[in-house]
Amino acid sequence: MFTGIVTGQGVIEGIETFTGKDLAVLTLRAPGHTDNLGLGGSLAVNGVCLTATELEGEKLSVDVMGETLRRTTIGALKTGDQVNLERCTPAGGRLDGHVVQGHVDTVGTVLAREDHGQWTTFRIGIDDAYAPLTAEKGSIALDGISLTITAVSPAADAGNHWVEVGIIPITLAETTMGTRQAGDKINIEVDVLAKYVARLNEFGGQQ
Repeated sequence: MFTGIVTGQGVIEGIETFTGKDLAVLTLRAPGHTDNLGLGGSLAVNGVCLTATELEGEKLSVDVMGETLRRTTIGALKTGDQVNLERCTPAGGRLDGHVVQGHVDTVGTVLAREDHGQWTTFRIGIDDAYAPLTAEKGSIALDGISLTITAVSPAADAGNHWVEVGIIPITLAETTMGTRQAGDKINIEVDVLAKYVARLNEFGGQQ
């Protein structure tokens, strides 16, 4: 489990794909995030929970299966790209953000960015299937960053749903959101509580 409080940025050093295999191997440098990680340890990369399969100093490799490549932006990363990093939350650790599983639900698109001096608003397009799982003042993880939703599209806006978030300067400086512009793709994980409520409603609230 993660909290969506990004603790640093890493750099992609390579992505290897295999013809005929639904798999890629991602290699990245992750300063300050490999101490006591261990093989099989978890690291969130742009909000995607990945497992370390090789470790060498500050460099690690992870296997990325087809489901992850299809549901996230990981497959579109290039050598030299910066990524948000977060180690998993230890038992008894502070929950400064919200419960983030590292299980990205969908990829959204930055529709607009508006700077307001001391803070910046981002409007993110979101699939119709996930729009009902968002709410004003609710939580959302964008590229692994725990953020509070400040506005949502009307329920009737099928095909044009969006959420807005406000971001302060330190978050812009310490995460990849600082470089995000209109048209950029971004990983979205909606609140896990909303997902469970929606699933229970499919069964009429019965257990």
